[in-house]
Amino acid sequence: MSTATRAATDAAAMRRALELAERGPARGVNPRVGCVILSPDGRPLAEGWHRGAGTPHAEVDALERLGPDGARGTTAVVTLEPCNHTGRTGPCAQALIAAGVARVVYAVDDPGDHSAGGARTLRDAGIETEAGLLADEVEAFLDDWLFAARHRRPRITVKWASSLDGRVAAPDGSSRWITGPEARADVHRRRTAADAIAVGTGTVLADDPSLTARDADGSLLDAQPVPVVFGRREVPAGAALERHPHDLLRFTGDDLVADLAELQRRGIRSLFIEGGPTLASAFLAAGLADELLVYLAPAVIGGPRTAVADVGVTTIADTLRYDFADLVRLGDDLLVVARPRTAAHPDPSTREKA
Repeated sequence: MSTATRAATDAAAMRRALELAERGPARGVNPRVGCVILSPDGRPLAEGWHRGAGTPHAEVDALERLGPDGARGTTAVVTLEPCNHTGRTGPCAQALIAAGVARVVYAVDDPGDHSAGGARTLRDAGIETEAGLLADEVEAFLDDWLFAARHRRPRITVKWASSLDGRVAAPDGSSRWITGPEARADVHRRRTAADAIAVGTGTVLADDPSLTARDADGSLLDAQPVPVVFGRREVPAGAALERHPHDLLRFTGDDLVADLAELQRRGIRSLFIEGGPTLASAFLAAGLADELLVYLAPAVIGGPRTAVADVGVTTIADTLRYDFADLVRLGDDLLVVARPRTAAHPDPSTREKA
């Protein structure tokens, strides 16, 4: 097989592996991974994908379809570097070696502390191993999982809805509704895309939120974020959160980095911060807001109830700076999407590794 033909065959197999990966569960501890086994002359022999924690990984799923000696001399094309550790299942790198695979092509390195290193193990066993094929496409597909694995915490989105002058409620505390139905619908679409949604206990006591993702008539959408509450005060008996489809997760919020690491350990890769100002400000001050969603209504309210409280800025030179990523018109309202300038917002979870 010529070099050009092999490259084209590998790319086609990788795209098929990515299609297979999409069949896996969108949420959970493990990434969605797909694998295609090719014969020495480039014919697809078997396919596999990971179906969730505790089930065979994609490589093993594909190998099992070939029988004891069916994979000898073949090429395994897989979206993520074969794992190198024993968890609920054995290491995929060793399974590929035992099966007699001659060559492995993968897209993205595994960033896990314990699971990384499979490529080195394969090369040490004399297996030709190539990395980086269609890496950009696979990186985009595994975006939240890779972020959580690399940073040891979920990707954090902080959201608020306010008037033009930054107020989230009137002086008497009333806040429904500052923004219109189009903006509220957009919020629910973004809720359903997140693994978890969080508020502080102050918001629980003041608003009794359900923290569910709903459509315009109030019906629950199919995918629901896990509800999370930060703070020491108790959630009242009979609170709307008790009727959420998922069990409530509670954290004191005394150590956000540790709390977020625990969420990542539980398979939470994206966290949607809904409020209130105290919790939003804590994440902003800690440099833990990876994205801001600010829904602005064309209104002025005035008064003390601002969207953000103290974030540790005492002089203009310390201002937390963001770049506009998007501006979206939603009915009468405007959605501002902003992301931090990296140098001005170091990630606390990576400071020890820097």
